[in-house]
Amino acid sequence: MSNSDLLKALRIDKSQRETHGQRAPRWPWIAAAVVLLLALLGGGAWWATSHRAIAVQTAVAVSPASDPGAGAVLQATGYVTARRQATVSAQITGTLTAVLIEEGDHVKKGQVLARLDDSAYKAALDAAKAQAAAAHALVAQYQAQLTQNQRDAARQQQLAAQGLVPKQAAEQARTLAESTRAQLAAQQKQVAAADAQVTQAQVNFDYCVIRAPFDGVITTKDAQVGEIVSPFSAGGGFTRTGIGTIVDMDSLEVDVDVNEAYIGRVQPGMPAEAVLDAYPDWKIPAHVIAIVPAADRGKATVKVRVALENKDARIVPDMGVRVSFLEQKTANAAQAPKGVLVPAKAIAQRDGRSVVFVVEGGKARERSVQPAAESYGELKLIPADVNAGDAVVLSPPAALRDGSDVQTETSKP
Repeated sequence: MSNSDLLKALRIDKSQRETHGQRAPRWPWIAAAVVLLLALLGGGAWWATSHRAIAVQTAVAVSPASDPGAGAVLQATGYVTARRQATVSAQITGTLTAVLIEEGDHVKKGQVLARLDDSAYKAALDAAKAQAAAAHALVAQYQAQLTQNQRDAARQQQLAAQGLVPKQAAEQARTLAESTRAQLAAQQKQVAAADAQVTQAQVNFDYCVIRAPFDGVITTKDAQVGEIVSPFSAGGGFTRTGIGTIVDMDSLEVDVDVNEAYIGRVQPGMPAEAVLDAYPDWKIPAHVIAIVPAADRGKATVKVRVALENKDARIVPDMGVRVSFLEQKTANAAQAPKGVLVPAKAIAQRDGRSVVFVVEGGKARERSVQPAAESYGELKLIPADVNAGDAVVLSPPAALRDGSDVQTETSKP
């Protein structure tokens, strides 16, 4: 079969096309595709909308006891100070062979902080002990001689009474015994002096070990191994007078300068509230210790000592502090109602229930609550299910549900 014959065989006859009828319509397929596309677009829009973070404003739930019932009489600024701190130094001059402290170390009373070269002081102690031992031995020798001389004198006295020896011999024996007794007394004084020298040498030897005078934290390290330290300033910049500074953190308090025109409002023992510049949201209960009876002529202020009632590792010396002196402590703090205070607009209604939305990890968590009947201004008391410090959503939008992603903006209640 030739190529032309093959082409004729593949050609469709017009009559055959007419026989099979008209072509099937395409519009049902197009309509189905459009419906499917619209469904996909709608589902994508729903997913994007449901997963988009909802912008909300939040407030922090507070304890009723932390909501002061009395206003501040006066505010003043000052600094955290330590009533008990010391620059530790050696009591003798020597070369450092070990420094066992670093800044931030917690030390106990009596703990070894550094060591000095003790070779010279060890030799002096050994020499003093040897001299004391020799003095004690000589005392023993004189004691034995005195005993013998006393026996000889008694014997000579008996013989002289019987006329067997001259009285002079008896007198010489007594004189020898008294002389030996005097030598023994003198040697005993020498022993006391030698023992005192041993004690002195031992003290100097012990001074080669520098120990912590009290419990505290090392705030500065001022010397290194190989440097010479001395309790006196030797000049020239080659001698250290301190090894480090230790601070008793339990003795921290606040010194504030109060304008002398308002010092009459401050009384010893009155309650106060301290806020560190480093932690402006942390209110520390405090009270006035004393008013220092001296004024600063240049600043026209009077220093007031304030005690911090809560000690914390975050409080360190020389931190800036703002102190508010209060009229009185929170009324009936011991009888403060249980629960937390939240703004009234944080309480929403869902399915006939009172709920509060708490923000946790970027999501809103719905919590059913039963607000107390009494109100505290614009705040409502929630006895349970919400903790102090929780961030609650203000005026929850209708679209907000449990588990919704939220973008928060904190506001004060």
